[in-house]
Amino acid sequence: MELYDVVKKLLGPIETVGETNTDEKRFANLEATVLLVDKLLCDINSVAQDKDCQEFSRSRSGKRADQFLKNVKEA
Repeated sequence: MELYDVVKKLLGPIETVGETNTDEKRFANLEATVLLVDKLLCDINSVAQDKDCQEFSRSRSGKRADQFLKNVKEA
């Protein structure tokens, strides 16, 4: 089982189905998912600040994080 599958199982489905009771639960799942993604994006943004560092490992991670954030923004 992939990490994605584990997280999805923990958070629950977020897709609406048009049934009020089910969609209320899924909205709560969506809120939890958004909160998690926001925190992860903040973490990635923090790493992206290292893109111009002199140390290779920090620069490499920073550039990867920066490129990811640019791709997210474009999407």
